[in-house]
Parts: sequence; C-alpha cells; structure tokens
Amino acid sequence: MLLTDSAAGHSKSVSGKIPHLPHLGVGIGFREPFRADLFLHQDKIDFLEITADHYFDAHSKKLEELDLLKQHFPLIPHGLNLSLGSAEGIDEIYLEKFAGLVEKLNPAWFSDHLCFTKSNGVNIGHLAPVPYTNEAIKIFVRNISRVKDKIKIPFILENITYNVRFPSSEMSEAEFITKILRETDCGLLLDITNLYINSTNFGIDWREILDELPLENVVQLHFAGLHKHDNRLIDAHANKTNDEIWEVFREVCRRTNVKGAILERDENFPPFAEILDEIATAKEIIDFAETRPKLTKLLCR
Repeated sequence: MLLTDSAAGHSKSVSGKIPHLPHLGVGIGFREPFRADLFLHQDKIDFLEITADHYFDAHSKKLEELDLLKQHFPLIPHGLNLSLGSAEGIDEIYLEKFAGLVEKLNPAWFSDHLCFTKSNGVNIGHLAPVPYTNEAIKIFVRNISRVKDKIKIPFILENITYNVRFPSSEMSEAEFITKILRETDCGLLLDITNLYINSTNFGIDWREILDELPLENVVQLHFAGLHKHDNRLIDAHANKTNDEIWEVFREVCRRTNVKGAILERDENFPPFAEILDEIATAKEIIDFAETRPKLTKLLCR
C-alpha cells in the first residue's frame, strides 16, 4: 500500500547531508563526441558527469579540457575503479588521485559502484558483483569508510547490472544495498536502467525492488536505453531511452526527491537533438513530480 508523505511517517533514517545537497537538474555523461554540441546548448544541460579515471595522470590537453568544462558546467566525478568490494582493501594510489581530482573540482558529490574491479591487485576489466552476504557488507563498509576518511564530501554509490546470482547470498540486492547505505551514511546513485535490467532478467517486479530500497537516500539517477541480446536485456549505453525506463523514472520521482539525473550514452551517437529531447523529457518528469506529494510505502509490522 502506498501513502503520501503527508499521510505516512518516514520509517527509515536519512543521511543528514542528503536533504541539504543542491538540486543539479538533468545532464549527461561527458563524452568527447558531444563536446561541441555541449557548448552550443549550454542552456539545456544543467550539469555534466565526468569519468574520473580519464583525468588521472592525464596529459595537458585532457587537463585543459577539464578546466574548460569546469568553467561552463557543474561537474560530478564518477569513478570506475575504487573496487569497494575488494577484500584486499582500497588502492591508496588510486584513492590519492581521486582525492586530488575532487579537490580540484569541489563537486556537490562524487560516486563509484557497489562492486569489485580488482583481485590480488589485478584489474579484472569489468564491474563485478559480489555475493550478498554480511561478510561482504563488512568489506564494503571498511573500504567506503577509508574513502570517506580521505575525501570529505558526500559519497554516493551506484547499483550495477549482473549476469549471475550467487547461491551463497544471504539477502536480496536491495537489502544488501540498504545495509551498506545505513552503515556508511552514503547516498544512492540509482541506475534505473540497471535496476530494470536485473529485475527483468531474473523475473523480479522492479516495483518490489523500489519498495525495498531506501529511496530517501537517492541523490542521483542514471538512465539509458537498453537492448535485448539472446533473450536477455543488456545495458550498452548505446540506445535511446526506452518507454519501460521512462516508466521506472516516473515512479522513482513519484516516490522521492531527485537531486540530479544523468543520461548515459557511450556509443551509437545520435544527432544531438535526440539527446536534448531525452534530457528535456527527464526535466519534465522531475519538475512535475516536485509539484506532487511523494508516495511512501506503508510498512506493516
């Protein structure tokens, strides 16, 4: 059963920092093929998300690009390789580079993924899931705490897609995420395309996942199109946002306040007018939702 916030109390605690974070609006993940179009349409793009790793040990041209982007857009750095789920701990050299970038940009928040990307010091080349166990939670909490000790601005964590579910898991993904967020006082970067893909590929109703997640911890959304390959949905960041994803987007915004949303497009680049149409649609959804009372799941004890 869903009630509006005015009719139902909040049963979960929210990070004290989240309500005070700025509303950045809707933007796009920066990719070089978009560069000229971004500056031609600055008034339609609220902020950019940059891939932090692209600016570590970067050559002068790349750093000049970063300075130019910073002069014209709010920037949010998004990491790929903190490997927060690695039992061996955080790579201190990588963390130092990330901290230096954050200091340079002074962003509203920064982000990385709930996954591991390294094993025994070796990069495995993709965002890998972990079993949803209490032991894995301890590893994430330890590693996230180290990152937060080093970088003193709000840290938000993103859900990933996965192709396997581990028999050793002790809880659902949503419960796993919830426990980590509560123990680390982090925000949630909710990738709604990842959520929809996982729910569909494994036969779960995505609305039930939203019911279980601490949506009051949502800071930012990622959204992108998807496609089907061998009867499975794939998140390739190469397609126009599907109607199903817009439905999830609307439902999330009905339930919680969103500080920012980023459209992801990494290949198969369309005319930039199509990108602007998707950004405009996202803005319309968020703006409309902000005029309506939020829906809150009534938890029956």
